[in-house]
Amino acid sequence: MTDLNTLTRLCPAPRQAVHIAWEQVESALGVALPADYKQLAEYYGPGAFCDYIHIYHHGPTEYVNLTGPMPERIRACLRKDFDHGTYPIPHDPARLFTIGGTDNGEYLFWITDPLKEPDRWRIAVNEARGPQWYTFDGTLVEFLTSVLSGQTKVPQFPRDLLAAGPSFTPSRPVLWKTEPVPDQPPVDTAAIRAWAMANGYSVPSRGRIPSDVRAAWEGAIS
Repeated sequence: MTDLNTLTRLCPAPRQAVHIAWEQVESALGVALPADYKQLAEYYGPGAFCDYIHIYHHGPTEYVNLTGPMPERIRACLRKDFDHGTYPIPHDPARLFTIGGTDNGEYLFWITDPLKEPDRWRIAVNEARGPQWYTFDGTLVEFLTSVLSGQTKVPQFPRDLLAAGPSFTPSRPVLWKTEPVPDQPPVDTAAIRAWAMANGYSVPSRGRIPSDVRAAWEGAIS
């Protein structure tokens, strides 16, 4: 297993490590979590690698919360595709646990097999709007280290992912909202970028979409 020190040397953590009450998190999930993920979460906190890869954390919002509604919603969508044959899925959706996502709409999954040996879980990445899957034979920290060092090229990820070098950007604190979350998928940022470029707006290839572009897109589809 790749030591977290390898990742932090490549991409320094932005803060002092923070202890998380993992017993409560694992109790809420009903399953033990990989040791490398726990270290990663404590060292880095919520945020994005290369302004593109977001790893779910215990907070700060329901959309990126490990114990929030998104992992189960995504699994339900996969199950529907699996049962209806919409897209070929190389893994049983019941064994896939969403551990992160990207600005383009791909998701990162733990392949939770064997279920009771989380340190042996591998990583899978789906295609945002297509049938392609990529499987990495290693842990989450090993996956991030390999991708951020340029050793692993995930076909679904942008070719210029490392153009500015490996980086980690912490999320800004967001107050937790307890009201029910509407049962709808996350916004397709790739579709917004495509619409914006087709309509003369300037948008970055990845990262945050400007608020005026987002507002214009929402007005156009409403």
